This record gives sequence, structure tokens and C-alpha cells, in this order.
Amino acid sequence: MSAPGSSVHASAVLVGERAVLIRGPSGSGKSRLAFDLILAGRALQIASAMLVGDDRVLLEAVQGELVVRPACGLEGLIEIRGLGIRRCDFAQQAAVGVVVDLSADEAERMPSPEALVCEIDGIKLPRVPVGAAFRPLPLVLAALSTHPSDDCRKGFGNHISPTIATQ
Repeated sequence: MSAPGSSVHASAVLVGERAVLIRGPSGSGKSRLAFDLILAGRALQIASAMLVGDDRVLLEAVQGELVVRPACGLEGLIEIRGLGIRRCDFAQQAAVGVVVDLSADEAERMPSPEALVCEIDGIKLPRVPVGAAFRPLPLVLAALSTHPSDDCRKGFGNHISPTIATQ
């Protein structure tokens, strides 16, 4: 019997209580980012992190949440470039908390609010678009450890004024 859900080409890592779903074309660095997140968890840069699945995962909408599971036969396996396929601890399932899109053509310095949200199986989720020329880990760490600012005085970036120390 196979696990329920649709199979997608993606990786996922459980960080704390929610998963980071990593999408992107072949060779874009999904496995690398997954392993970097696991290492960041071990280094206490973020909450504890554990692989859910690498290369292919199952997604299913369940009670208003998007649940991710490892694909059958790939449980606990991750590709480490230069070492090949390795085995590691993994979570059986997790609710997705954020979606990272690698090699995103529409990634911008100051993305629109619409670019920072995606919908999968009817579930709206926060989204981090990462351009091909950028390292994804710092962006994902920032997304996991900060919150959007609603008090930007100008309403768009460059909100730090040269006289901020005297204001």
C-alpha cells in the first residue's frame, strides 16, 4: 500500500514544528539546502532540524494544512554531492510551514507581497523565492528567524534614514 498524497520533485526538512518544502529544477541545490538546514539545526542557528524527504516527497492537504511525507523507498536517504547517497534520521511526516523556490525567475530584492505567498492543494503558504545567483541558506535562515516589518515609514525598502541615530 502506498502513502496517500501526490508525489512531487522536492525536498523537505522539519525545522522545529514545521517543514521547509524546497522546490526547484534538477541541479538547483535542493539536497544541498536540505543538508545545510540540518547542519544549521545542529549548530543551534535554528530549531532542531531533521530530514523529511529528499528528491521526491508526497504532499497532501489534511485539515487545512499541507502535510509532507518521504516518498516510498526514499525514507532517510539524502544526496550529498561528493559523497553520494547517504542515510540519516528522518521524520515520517510534517506540516509545511514555508515553501522555498530555488532558481526562481521572479526573485527580487524587494519582492511584492504576492510573490511571498504560494498556494498548494488549496493551502496558502509563505514563500521564499531565491534567484539562481543567490545562496539560499541565509535567505531561508532570515525567513525562519525574522518577521515581516509592517512599520516601514516609506512603505517600501530603504527605510533606514541617515539620521536614524538622532531621531
